[in-house]
This record gives sequence, C-alpha cells and structure tokens, in this order.
Amino acid sequence: MKMGIIGAGGIARVMAGTISKMDDVECTAIAARDLERAQTFAEEFGFDRAYGSYDELLADPDVELVYIAIPHSHHCEWTINALNAGKHVLCEKPLAVNEEQSRQMTELAEEKGLLLAEAMWTRYMPSRQIISDLINSGIIGEIMSITANLGYKIDMNERIVRPELAGGSLLDLTVYPLNFASMILGDGFDSIDAVCSMTETGVDAQNNVTIRYPDGKFAALYTTIYTLTDRRGMIYGRNGMIEVQNINNPEYIRVWSDLRDPGPALVKEIKVPEQITGYEYEVEACARAIKDGLTECPEMPHAQTLEIMRQVEIIRKQFS
Repeated sequence: MKMGIIGAGGIARVMAGTISKMDDVECTAIAARDLERAQTFAEEFGFDRAYGSYDELLADPDVELVYIAIPHSHHCEWTINALNAGKHVLCEKPLAVNEEQSRQMTELAEEKGLLLAEAMWTRYMPSRQIISDLINSGIIGEIMSITANLGYKIDMNERIVRPELAGGSLLDLTVYPLNFASMILGDGFDSIDAVCSMTETGVDAQNNVTIRYPDGKFAALYTTIYTLTDRRGMIYGRNGMIEVQNINNPEYIRVWSDLRDPGPALVKEIKVPEQITGYEYEVEACARAIKDGLTECPEMPHAQTLEIMRQVEIIRKQFS
C-alpha cells in the first residue's frame, strides 16, 4: 500500500517512523507547507517524494492512502479534499471538531466508496481485545464503575492552547477516556456531567467528566494539559478489578481479586505484544479494509466516531 502524509509535525514523524518499518507499506509522499521542510522529512524517513503543498500530494496518482496529520481545525477541509481527489483517508483523532463536520466527512466517504478511518489508535490495538476477553470471561464479575485519567504537560504547545486551531484538552485528550468508557460500558448512558478550567487563551485546560448509565453504573474521567498523570484506567467489578496502565497506549493489564484481608491480590498480569509504536495497527486495519472494499474500519466504524463526537458536543456545551 502506497501511503502519503499531509503535515510534517510531531505526530507525522511518529507515523513515518512506523510505516518505514512495516513490510507492506511504502513511504510514497510527504507534504508540508514548506518544501524544504518536506524534503528534510523525506530524506530522514525514506519517502520517495516531497511536496511543498498538500494539493500536490493529492494530485499524485501513486498515493493510495493519505494520513492527515495537521491540527484538528483543518481535519475536515483536507479530508474532504483528499476524498474528492479519490484518496482513501486515515485522519488523526478527533476526526473533526464537531459532529456536523464528522458526519459530512463520513457521508462523503460512503458516497465516494472510499475508506475514511479515524486514527483512534486504542481501538485498533491488541490490548482492546485482551481487555474485552477478560471482561467477557467473568473474571471480575459484573462491572459497576470505571475510572480513567490522561494528562500530559503540553500547555506550552501552541497548537494546544490556540482556539483557532481547536486546541484544548477535550479534543486532544478527553476523547481517549471517552473511548475507554465506551469500549467498556457502551454508549447507552443516561447523562454526562462535565466541568472544566480554562486557559487564558480560552481553551479548556482540565476537565472532569462523569457518565451515568441506566443500570446505576458510572464512569469518572479526568484530563489535563498541565501535568503528566499516571494515565491509568481502572475497571471495577463485583469480584475484582482490572488495571490498565496507560489508557493511551496500554503497557500492561493487571487483574486483581476482591480479597478484603489483607487486601486485593494480583491474579494475573498481561503484557501487551511488542510493537513498533502502536500506530501500525491502524494502518494494518486500513489496508485490510481497502482490500475488502470497505468505507470504514470495523475496529472504529463511522457510527462510533459520530457517537463519540456527540458526547464531545454534550460536554462542550457544559463548558460555556
């Protein structure tokens, strides 16, 4: 599969380093708004071609799959441009800044018969199935609640704090705990309650989100752009609990019993499979979907992307 990347920033570098180590993916083209920057990027990662504009890359007949790696505020525009150019698209998360844009993008992909996938990498990782298998095995009994947090010291990053670039913790970080909760407890919630603190520039810096489900279950989620947190997810069942170290890229998964004296006992520890970076799983999913003639990846279907964006909209309204 011949792959092109739009954008030459940090996340594009991670993807480039990933696909350069994959057997069935070719580093075909990189585009940046500055040709010299694109050429330097191409030389470093072994791309065949470098372009000084995004349109030039979209006009390249060899590029099959375009990875959109630019600020959230530009996802919709360039995904639509790529689809109209006849390219399959893997767009960084979140797919867009709101549900309306996301729906416009997914509907166009379906109309064109082209793949559009959201790069919510945790949905594609082997750890996703490992956690599901543990829950389905009944090892911790009925799940009653979950907690999850994600924080990085990224408030010095201009993209994160600029409203015009759709900055803030909600779109950059909170989508991960929301997906974690969705994968564990589903999307049939009763209510979502959220509070946040704002930066001087007017974007949300930290937030707490509580999701209540019809059967009395809860999800308590926290994100921040001010500091590194332990990034841990906890799944609490009636007979024990599952600990996921780093919900953003699970490192290990532990199962604990509910023994009260002397305390919880470690029942099982599972280390996730070795990986290049973790990005390879979403690329592999795209390759499979394209081969099968699909417009979405089963791991992250369009309906799921739209549901998470609906939740984002509910939370955003409570921030104003």
